[in-house]
Amino acid sequence: MLKFIDDFLNRITMYRLVLYYLICLLVVAEILSAVGVLGYDPIALLFSIGFLVAASAITNWIFSRTFGVPANTESTYISALILALIITPLQTPHDLWFLGWAAVLAMASKHIVAINKQHIFNPVAFAVALTYFTINQSASWWVGSGPLLPFVLIGGVLVVRKIKRVGLVYSFLFSAVLTSAALSFFSGGDMFAALQQLIIYSPLLFFAFVIATEPLTTPPTYGWRMIYGGLVGVLFSPQVHFGSFYITPEIAMLVGNVLSYIVRPKATLILNLKEKIQLAPDIYDFIFTPSRRLAFAPGQYMAWTLGHDDPDTRGNRRYFTLASSPTEEDLRLGIKFYPHSSSYKEAMLAMDQDMEIVASQLAGEFVLPRDPRQKCVFIAGGIGITPFRSMIKYLLDTHQSRPLLLFYVAKTAAELIYRDVFEQARRVIGLKTIYSLTNPDRSSAQWQGQIGRLTPQLLKAEVPDYRICLFYISGPKGMVDAFTELLHQLNVDDDHIKTDFFPGFV
Repeated sequence: MLKFIDDFLNRITMYRLVLYYLICLLVVAEILSAVGVLGYDPIALLFSIGFLVAASAITNWIFSRTFGVPANTESTYISALILALIITPLQTPHDLWFLGWAAVLAMASKHIVAINKQHIFNPVAFAVALTYFTINQSASWWVGSGPLLPFVLIGGVLVVRKIKRVGLVYSFLFSAVLTSAALSFFSGGDMFAALQQLIIYSPLLFFAFVIATEPLTTPPTYGWRMIYGGLVGVLFSPQVHFGSFYITPEIAMLVGNVLSYIVRPKATLILNLKEKIQLAPDIYDFIFTPSRRLAFAPGQYMAWTLGHDDPDTRGNRRYFTLASSPTEEDLRLGIKFYPHSSSYKEAMLAMDQDMEIVASQLAGEFVLPRDPRQKCVFIAGGIGITPFRSMIKYLLDTHQSRPLLLFYVAKTAAELIYRDVFEQARRVIGLKTIYSLTNPDRSSAQWQGQIGRLTPQLLKAEVPDYRICLFYISGPKGMVDAFTELLHQLNVDDDHIKTDFFPGFV
């Protein structure tokens, strides 16, 4: 069952998963309203959903045209559906003003309330906070109800499993529950009743799974995400107030967003293609020259938004690891193309110097250790070589000789890319690279290196001191999982294994 779930999660982007999750919640809410379990008019709920989707889409289209940036349609629909789940369905015609104003504010926060084209606040939290202060209308967060709880929980677990933000969610939930229990206990209230209300009849879980984990407004590193989750969790507790002012979920989120903005990189770049180089039959290097030098750590990734006509279900945003070194002026992406590629990949392959792409959300902890004496073993599968090209080029340019070993596995010899960098690193800083082919073809006829996948025997032979090494694994998820399991069989500790990860927007 877990394998089936993982296969499903591997085939779907995070945005698409969240979109389906929200649609399922609203479908369930429609059914429960129709049978009288939820006290809402199903027609009014359906109208509210349609109105919010239309208002959000139109507003986002206007803003994207005005500011000249690609519109992420899935993100627009996600914001609209979240608003539908937290604003009470239409009850009077006057409520249309509330719904429409919330949709406009949510889209505006992505374009106007931004610094260097990087928005600061969670769009939905920003919208419903401002509706209170401008028209005195508040979100009810009606999704936090007992009948919807099982569906919120099941779908939410899938979302968190996909984006690997379990630590953030735990930090948020633990601090929210602990704060609520403590405040109830010290005020003489019924602590168990308060916790029941918090967990079952509040938007706690929905907030944790969907709002708190929104990738554009969360910190980029694990440690800061834990602090962020704890802070938002404390403020989320219903008993927290300052005088007569009680903290609402949206206010708690906005405070957390301020912390996140302070600690995360501020880079957002609009780039034109400088050069496109074919490295292998289905692998290309895309080279962009930024208007200013980007400060990043070798091995980090960014979100790349490419506006194009008729985007398919996989949307117009991808996360790619930078193949370039911080020492290089240009930004370089190594991209592999497959048969029947997505509309995004097709548009990228067709890019010319007139097309723009937006790079943002610099993040990632798949970076070199601070201790230059730490021995590292890099394991790359296919296009997973890109972060290692970034790291090794950086070491070359900064004249650092570290104890490194690179295992590079590809299907054929033609798919082994960046070998010029690794050969230079062999001569200059003593890098040892072991190449292996898993499916050699005619292009591999003269191949004299390894054949087959990395085995425990080969690893132990090449790395006899493997127990003290730090292992970095990058490549397709199946390959990463297989090599991680191989290391577990050799009793390598989890804290000595780092896997390349970005939030599932494949």
